[in-house]
Amino acid sequence: MTKYFNVKDSLYDITERYPETIDLFESIGFEGMKNENQRKLIGKSITLETALKMKKINLDVFTENLEDAINHNKAINDETDKVTNNDADIKIEGILPCPVRIPLMESFNKWMEGTGNNLDTKMEYELKAASMGVDWLKESLEKTEDPDVLSDIFISAGFDLFFDKKLIGKWASKGVFEDITKMEHYNKEFDNEEICLKDPNNNYSIIGVVPAVFLINIEELNGRDMPKSWEDILKPEFENSVSLPIGDFDLFNAILLNIHQKYGEEGLRKLGKCLSTGMHPSEMVKSHRKQDKPVVTIMPYFFTKMIKNEGPMKPVWPLDGAIISPIFLLSKKSKKDMLEPVVDFFASKEVGEILSHNGKFPSVNPEVDNMISMEHKYMWLGWDYIYNNDMGELINRCESIFNENIDVK
Repeated sequence: MTKYFNVKDSLYDITERYPETIDLFESIGFEGMKNENQRKLIGKSITLETALKMKKINLDVFTENLEDAINHNKAINDETDKVTNNDADIKIEGILPCPVRIPLMESFNKWMEGTGNNLDTKMEYELKAASMGVDWLKESLEKTEDPDVLSDIFISAGFDLFFDKKLIGKWASKGVFEDITKMEHYNKEFDNEEICLKDPNNNYSIIGVVPAVFLINIEELNGRDMPKSWEDILKPEFENSVSLPIGDFDLFNAILLNIHQKYGEEGLRKLGKCLSTGMHPSEMVKSHRKQDKPVVTIMPYFFTKMIKNEGPMKPVWPLDGAIISPIFLLSKKSKKDMLEPVVDFFASKEVGEILSHNGKFPSVNPEVDNMISMEHKYMWLGWDYIYNNDMGELINRCESIFNENIDVK
């Protein structure tokens, strides 16, 4: 007995309530379960308990697999905010950073109930958690040959989706998008003599950034100096000692690109040699409890706020700057008048403060106090580098060089 089904339930009843389990039943020999008629014919006459006895399959193990499939599907649905409208005038798609997805959607839904509903436009949107990845967006973009069928607004962090010339990059280069955020200048942290995130070509908008910083396990330094910069991380003494956010594709790609820009291909080779393991940031916070403890973990700034002060894990903001993965906002030029109120919301002080204060993702909105010392620098690729490279191909090349130099034990 589980919270989802009983062992006396028929296969038909279980698969009718949870279609995501059909593949599992087919995998143990109940072929034809994807066919509605066969599923009724076979499934209605056999209970789960009987079916597993027939196939000599452990009831507890298979029940657990079924629950995993149901829970996984439930998690996907829970992590997706979607409203469909066949007659929509405005279509929004994107990825929201996990730590702020819920407050951002609460704020957006509140805006929709007020300002949004008073607009003479119909909207549909699909905004998923960053943990869901961008493959679902890539698949639809790769098939698109007409900019008119593209979504009107895209939101996501990272460089591969928005700059790959096989994806959104090809439309951006044709002038399909325009920055209509009305921010003439970004927050002084991102608009100064050293860096400027404002797109000079006015194609891309940015609403915030995800900074990558270090978390040092001082108990594992073993006489080595505390690394204070990206250059320090690449030193031979940190080979096989660094955990990188490989599963966080947006941030990982940003790290590869910045290392390539500053230290060239040799820097990528050194980074590959440094790799100890790749973990999700939430795992990195507890990495001092693992047997193979990395000396350095590189993670989004947000997760360093989960560290206990009295523990061995010490956050370090790199002296040469936290590598940043920008959170981009793209809006179609052809619909700029219609999109303006929606873009105003996503570029607002309110959204900026959710990003900055809830998620520790500094906002570019000049009205937002990010509460981060001006002494803390950011490492930014720069628009010349972005526009002068095929970012999709460059990311692939950087990944290849990095992977070829990982020390596989």
